[in-house]
Amino acid sequence: MAKLLLSFLIIYAGLMELGNSVDVTSFGAKGDGKTDDSKAFLKAWEEVCAASDRQTLRIPKGKTFLLQPLVFKGPCKSPIHVELLGNLVGPERSGWLGDQKDKWIKFHGVDNLVFEGSGQIDGRGEPWWKAAKPKDDTNRPTSLAFQSCKNLQARGFSSINSPKNHISISDCVQATVSNVNLTAPEDSPNTDGIDISGSNQIDILDSHMGTGDDCVAINGGCTGIVIRNIQCGPGHGLSVGSLGRNGQRETVERVRVQNCTFTRTDNGARIKTWPGGSGYVKDVIYENIKLMETKNPIVIDQYYGCGSNCQEGNSAVEISDVKFIGFRGTSAKEEAIKLECSGVKGCNGVVLEQVNIQSAVNGEETRATCKNARVVCRNTTPFVKC
Repeated sequence: MAKLLLSFLIIYAGLMELGNSVDVTSFGAKGDGKTDDSKAFLKAWEEVCAASDRQTLRIPKGKTFLLQPLVFKGPCKSPIHVELLGNLVGPERSGWLGDQKDKWIKFHGVDNLVFEGSGQIDGRGEPWWKAAKPKDDTNRPTSLAFQSCKNLQARGFSSINSPKNHISISDCVQATVSNVNLTAPEDSPNTDGIDISGSNQIDILDSHMGTGDDCVAINGGCTGIVIRNIQCGPGHGLSVGSLGRNGQRETVERVRVQNCTFTRTDNGARIKTWPGGSGYVKDVIYENIKLMETKNPIVIDQYYGCGSNCQEGNSAVEISDVKFIGFRGTSAKEEAIKLECSGVKGCNGVVLEQVNIQSAVNGEETRATCKNARVVCRNTTPFVKC
């Protein structure tokens, strides 16, 4: 009897921890992929956000929900678990409603949020890509955005064909994104996997990203970023920046990129800053990196956006204490390592150690170029002189 009572109490405690489950179909969502289910989703969100105990918002399997741009606003009274089992699909570009042009699905000010499941988010990006002007990503929405959220967990789902970047994390503290699959065609413009800005203590783990731009981009105001076990390709690599555009002051520090693979990407480990900016990038480590026909495996570019012939101005984003450790694999280009640092403020404390980058073309050798950098180079091929 005592064991039976104990089992009952454990089950009861577990149910109390889970709280109530709310299915979006109970608020009128059709899930036929054609009906606009936005109002039903907002009604369901209002209920779970106002509840005093832990809530689960369930998006059921086997259904496809068409959503117009939505903002799920906090703060909420209790932690919320969004269980994405079905699929979400964006409106056609010609049928986009409302004034919210830069985000499709957005969570704002929601703490202790868990967003997970085996479902798929489809941004229907192709018409947006075709309408985009070269190097112009304005008026194209991010598929999934988290802003001003604390203690966020996002995991398990897939995102395809985002009009712009798939996931945006801005002004967040303590967030983990894991086991996600983010894909878009290689020639789709600015379809970054995850963009991070103004955020602290962010972990990106155990995921695949194959897009038309950076797999992960770390922008200004970030500190304490960990990126681990990422399969990147196609795409533009795992990048810090770009920083300092239009003379802005921006900072990034304490970044760890570990155990990642670049497969036929345009870049691998990259730091990019604009001439004329200010601020700093410091304490960055890329470690244990596998390269498979990567075009530019290691890049520091302080002339981003204009090339080395542009005017440097009187300021630059300072780059220091950057380490590239344990790189192995092949480069699709002869120039495997490029350190293109500014004459205003060069790169200081750059370390390359246990790096072995061979040419993907039989019989050819790789080479390194270096400008305005203070480099320590140990057991590295190609060797770097600066």
